[in-house]
Amino acid sequence: MNLKKNSKEIFVVLILFLCAFLFIANTAASKDEVVPIKTPILIKIKEEPSILIEHYSENDTKNVRHKLDSLLKRINKRHDFNGAVLVAKNKKILYSNQIGIADFKNKSLLNKESVFQLASVSKQFTAAAIMLLNERNKIKLTDTVNTYFPDFPFKAVTIKNLLNHTAGLPKYFWVAEHKWQKEKAPTNSEMMEFLESSDVKRYFKPGRNFDYSNTGYFVLASIVEKVSSTSFSSFLKTNIFEPLQMDNSYVYSFENDSVKENQLDGYRLYRGWRHLKINSTVNDAIVGDKNVYTTAEDLFKWTLGLSSGKLLKKESLDLMYSKGKTVYGREIPYGFGFRINTKGQKSIYHHGRWNGFSTGLTEYLEDDLVVIVLEHTSYNAIRSLNKKIKKIVAENFGV
Repeated sequence: MNLKKNSKEIFVVLILFLCAFLFIANTAASKDEVVPIKTPILIKIKEEPSILIEHYSENDTKNVRHKLDSLLKRINKRHDFNGAVLVAKNKKILYSNQIGIADFKNKSLLNKESVFQLASVSKQFTAAAIMLLNERNKIKLTDTVNTYFPDFPFKAVTIKNLLNHTAGLPKYFWVAEHKWQKEKAPTNSEMMEFLESSDVKRYFKPGRNFDYSNTGYFVLASIVEKVSSTSFSSFLKTNIFEPLQMDNSYVYSFENDSVKENQLDGYRLYRGWRHLKINSTVNDAIVGDKNVYTTAEDLFKWTLGLSSGKLLKKESLDLMYSKGKTVYGREIPYGFGFRINTKGQKSIYHHGRWNGFSTGLTEYLEDDLVVIVLEHTSYNAIRSLNKKIKKIVAENFGV
């Protein structure tokens, strides 16, 4: 009996000693700020640094704002311009404004939250998505489409061919309008499958010529979906829009996605006074060549994200900003998602026109000048307007 009692007492003492030891050890560890057991729990998820939007002072931009305001009022009145303009110099906004109507039925005005369809400027985001996958070793630019879609009927087309429009693919617009028999507009996956059974011919063998191709960029978006096992919309949201704090940007597919707040419709002018809304078509459910929606300020964040290296490595950006070549060595004025102008001052740019939206994003690299123009009532002088804006900035802004 005594032995059992003593054993119990010894056991209790040992337990108390062990508890005291652990308490002292933990206290000492906390003083030295080393607690290995708790480290995984206490790790703080790294937050992405904010994209800092800087503005020049009103005093610095007084002259240029007056000139650009006058220009916007003039083209709104004379040429039915209803849109937004943003100009940035040395990565700081020197001008941002909107003019005109957002919804012609209720006469609401455009504002900085108005979301425009980018049309072909969307191709930059598709190219960037591909380059992200390339950096992560998920794809190679030399891979053919058949690597991911074995039954794709146009053989030997590489991802690089698609990026710089040297693939020679037929126009999917024509295929959808003349051969698609279903009532609902085809999605990317449906059109990829439909092309497998269609009898349309390619224009030329891959690499031989440059032929601007919406088909190529819808195929690229389809490769992004296949490799990432997610929708193109989700991939851009997670890998581009969220990291760059592009909170008002998204991909919209007709008949598959809901219309969002501040999302604009495109219009055309009828008989010189009436604005008619342009309805979506059989081609509007496909994404990658178009259908990125954004605001002027979000699009500026996109340029900041690229130039700062926040999104892509310099090697990737250099490829995107360099002219492509045919198999014969002939240079073409297109990189990956960007048109390249090397006559005089080098600029990278893209324009877009689709369903009433007219868009332009131009970066003058040597001047570190960005000009963004977004419009939604079929304005047809983006190039001319861009030149006028650049001239006004050069003459009235000295930074």
